[in-house]
Amino acid sequence: MSLIPTEDSGTGLCEAPRKRLSFLDEFLTIWIFLAMGVGLGLGYLFPQLADLLDSVKVFDVSLPIAVGLLIMMYPPLAKVHYDELGKLKQAKKMLSASLILNWAIGPVLMFALAWLAFPGADPTSASFRTGLILIGLARCIAMVLVWNMLADGDCEYCAVLVALNSVFQIVMYSVLAYFFITVMTPVISPSAQSIVVDITIWDIAKSVLVFLGIPFAAGVTTWYFLTRRKGKEWYDRVFAPRISPLTMIGLLFTIVIMFSLQGQQILSRPLEVVRVAIPLLAYFLLMFFISFALSHRLGFSYSQGATQSFTAASNNFELAIAVAVATFGIVSLEAFTAVIGPLMEVPVLISLVNVALRIKRRYYDENGRPVRKPAA
Repeated sequence: MSLIPTEDSGTGLCEAPRKRLSFLDEFLTIWIFLAMGVGLGLGYLFPQLADLLDSVKVFDVSLPIAVGLLIMMYPPLAKVHYDELGKLKQAKKMLSASLILNWAIGPVLMFALAWLAFPGADPTSASFRTGLILIGLARCIAMVLVWNMLADGDCEYCAVLVALNSVFQIVMYSVLAYFFITVMTPVISPSAQSIVVDITIWDIAKSVLVFLGIPFAAGVTTWYFLTRRKGKEWYDRVFAPRISPLTMIGLLFTIVIMFSLQGQQILSRPLEVVRVAIPLLAYFLLMFFISFALSHRLGFSYSQGATQSFTAASNNFELAIAVAVATFGIVSLEAFTAVIGPLMEVPVLISLVNVALRIKRRYYDENGRPVRKPAA
């Protein structure tokens, strides 16, 4: 049962996507590994590639990378139903829970996991921590629509949360990134202060404004212009599927370039890859189960709880990669850490879809309402 009624149910998000992943999304992990291999091969065959990429820059980033990042960010922001923001007042309790999960619990949890995984005051540990924090702050606005659909979540409510998180990220991402990376680090470890003191709020804000602000403006313009001319049904069923592959193309292009420039460094750090993967796995699982438990406790229906959980557990890895690359450089460990995000998120969230459906059978009745255990 949908939380928020829609006047035109035939064009809602629940009916727009097909009940399966696209070919690119379903095998994303494989494509990422292939992109890594291609990048390593290019770096070996063309060692002068780094100088060539840096020959022309825009926004302090090499032009090819900047183009790839902007292309990567545009489709998810163009697919957001921005008119759903007008329905916020109909779900105040659920939206309050979502905001707390996404913008308080999530960032704090990732910050703690980053420090547990990389507690050192050395530059390498600081770089990996920063990359993890950037991932934790990037709330999901794209793939969550897919996970939510596969798990029988509330599609209209999901559209509201995606629209809300899109707007919040413009305002909050750079502020929270600066707070956790630059302000909180000296509190946790005074000896690490000199490592991050040169990261200003403007460094991060500039990257967010360019690589989130520009595609955000383009996405809003596209959505309002085309839905008014062609209608929402045409937009969801025709236009959105056509632009969706651009995200994966931009992501894979960025990975190819990254691995062509720092392939040897990556191959020499297999232990660090595992150390990055562990807190990411812990984050996805903890946020998922915390959100489901809270939703059940508050009396939300299964579809609402599933939407709440996948929104909280997922991340906008496109934004994390874009900010890491623009702020710290394409060959930075921060950027490399951000790339591990989608490598972990896709298989984990697909697995959690099956977990969610099992939770539905065990803890909810046939109408999707929470089943309360009788008091002892």
